[in-house]
Amino acid sequence: MTEAGVRQGNTPLAAKELNLFQLTWPIFLELALFMLMGTADTLMLSGVSDGAVSAVGVANQFIFIAILVMEVVAHGASIVVSQYLGARRPLEAAKVSAIALTLNLIVGLIVSVAFLLFGDMLMRAANLHGDILAMAQSYLGIVGGWLFIQAIINTLSGIIRTHGFTRESMYVSLGMNVFHVLLNYMLIFGKFGFPEMGAAGAAVSTAVSRGLAMIVFFWLLYRVMEIRIQFKYYFSITKEYVRKILSIGIPTALESMTYNACQTVFLFYITFLGVQELAARQYAMNISQYIYLFGAALGMGTAIVVGRYIGAGKTEDAFHRVLKSVRWAIGITVLVDIVVVFFREPIAGVFTDDPIIAALTAQLILLSLLLESGRSFNLILVNALRATGDAKFTVYMGFISMVGMSLPLGYFLTFTLDFGLPGVWLAIAADEWLRGIVMRYRWKSRVWEGKALVSPTHTETETSAV
Repeated sequence: MTEAGVRQGNTPLAAKELNLFQLTWPIFLELALFMLMGTADTLMLSGVSDGAVSAVGVANQFIFIAILVMEVVAHGASIVVSQYLGARRPLEAAKVSAIALTLNLIVGLIVSVAFLLFGDMLMRAANLHGDILAMAQSYLGIVGGWLFIQAIINTLSGIIRTHGFTRESMYVSLGMNVFHVLLNYMLIFGKFGFPEMGAAGAAVSTAVSRGLAMIVFFWLLYRVMEIRIQFKYYFSITKEYVRKILSIGIPTALESMTYNACQTVFLFYITFLGVQELAARQYAMNISQYIYLFGAALGMGTAIVVGRYIGAGKTEDAFHRVLKSVRWAIGITVLVDIVVVFFREPIAGVFTDDPIIAALTAQLILLSLLLESGRSFNLILVNALRATGDAKFTVYMGFISMVGMSLPLGYFLTFTLDFGLPGVWLAIAADEWLRGIVMRYRWKSRVWEGKALVSPTHTETETSAV
């Protein structure tokens, strides 16, 4: 290649062949670290007041929704880049990466401006008052106003993982989170000469640590790419590349939004059951995320490998790789779940001294054997189908199962049959199993073999700029 952006031979990092285990364990640790850092944030803010925790929690609900919107481009770009790399077309991979960064910067800036203009109104609409309202507005103004940085980070980290450098991405995330916790300590509580800022300090810490991580991620991106991004690529936005990114990104975001909307409805159901049920739900969900952690990491790693296989035209390798990953995900998840179930009562006791809440939490942990084994199907198969380009099917099936079956079933079990909180868990488990079985059938049917976005045999034709 004579492209000016080709890496120099003395660059220490180079494109590498993918090994699923080497891809997955850094993702596993990164996800675990993310969960632990969220717990650390909550504990630190609880040292200020329960009101601070509540204020940040409400603000983060809106921030989480905004991040889902920004994930449209990041998810789509990761799959498209993966297929181009599999097709051994690194120039197109570099161009798609640049376009994705530009698009997500634009989306991120729009979201940030929206939070700056309408953040105060959102917090009032959330029925907050007094000091809690003031803290929530302050936190959302700072974190939301700089949220475009997270849009860039999501895109950068996804592209770097797709190149096979999940360990390097993990190191950057580790540094960001450790720095965030230290800065939290200094700014929330006013240590080492810094002002005591409370919830606003947590917001400043979040924005600063993300800004530093973005710089490091950019540096790392230029180290891992076979063909480096030239400056002009950021402005060469073509319809063909944008179409490919959005064809994966939009369905992925719609499915995530549908899932979270259904969880919000289930939460609404539980508000009619009582405060103790609400607390038990929160504790059980916190425990569950560690049960399905391995499956989530394996699903992300498998998607990277499948995208490469599809780009290279190795559909048979992709087919068998996914089936093996499903068996591993179910096996490990069930094993972890059995251990957690065995110790469910002492684990529940760590979170609460209320015997009723502890008993409800323990009951939900027992039901997680049914729920999490079903979730393992979807964590692998849904990600794999997206990686092949077959993203629309997962959205349609998700809507039918989650909205058409799970929500009414949850209402029926919870209120009509008077199952209470376990009724919600059984409805969610039914959704996971139904989608998992259908996704497995879809994978076995090999319909996805005709959905590839990239061909390994022809050269991409540039189209007019959008």
